[in-house]
Amino acid sequence: MRNDNRLGILLMTITTFVFAMQDGISRYLAEHYSVFMVVMIRYWFFAAFVIAIARRQKGSIRAAANTSQPLLQIGRGLLLAGEICVMVIGFVHLGLVESHAIFAVYPLLIAALSGPVLSESVGWRRWVAIGIGFVGVLVILQPGLGVFAPAALFPLVAAVMFALYGLLTRYVARRDTAATSFFWTGVTGAVLMTVIGLPNWEPMQGWDWAVMALLCVTGAGGHFLLIKTYEVAEAGAVQPFAYLQLPFAASLGLLAFGETLAPNVALGAAIVVGAGVFTLIRTHRKAA
Repeated sequence: MRNDNRLGILLMTITTFVFAMQDGISRYLAEHYSVFMVVMIRYWFFAAFVIAIARRQKGSIRAAANTSQPLLQIGRGLLLAGEICVMVIGFVHLGLVESHAIFAVYPLLIAALSGPVLSESVGWRRWVAIGIGFVGVLVILQPGLGVFAPAALFPLVAAVMFALYGLLTRYVARRDTAATSFFWTGVTGAVLMTVIGLPNWEPMQGWDWAVMALLCVTGAGGHFLLIKTYEVAEAGAVQPFAYLQLPFAASLGLLAFGETLAPNVALGAAIVVGAGVFTLIRTHRKAA
């Protein structure tokens, strides 16, 4: 373990860029093939990567899978797989720009739910930031003005699911190692997506198999970089930089997919990110 926050910030920046590229690739493939098939193949590669990491850190698959809370671990894995499917559907119907602008609310959801779920203390400053963040979401959605897109529910539901996944991850970490949680995340998701994805199998064009391979590599590579990030730096120092995925993904949406950035989306995203960064900083200070 090292404590090099400058290197950690650099790695987190690269990580968010890789994940943004992964989202763009997911959108491209999901526009032409079944979302469930795309996510299933991605999970097959991810599960193989997870098993390799678990064996390296724990010595064997049995040791990596050893847990006293299997139902919670399975629930986590199912939540993440479902969240990925919902979010990719959002990419197709809403685009990368607006999907990520809305999804950016998930750290605020984690902060809001950490009290009732994990019995953690949430001070009034963070509650104010949470409230401001949700105002930002309303600015993006513009409810009641006749322009609300039903597809906006996809990234909103995905944000709720990812927040619950994050809370369960923190809960199981009280008794399980990160390697064990990582193992269950990959394997459970691969099993679920195989059951759902195989009936939706569609033949792919030769070039698209190369794109699919790139999706698998970026997925595993992003998680590997994320692991390295937390190995060299404090989580509280690098976590705010995870928001860079929003401008990276938005830029890809604008340049590669011809999306537009509406003024209300830009303003709302700025409000959400600002509130989220403040919440992360306050959480880190309380934990210090």
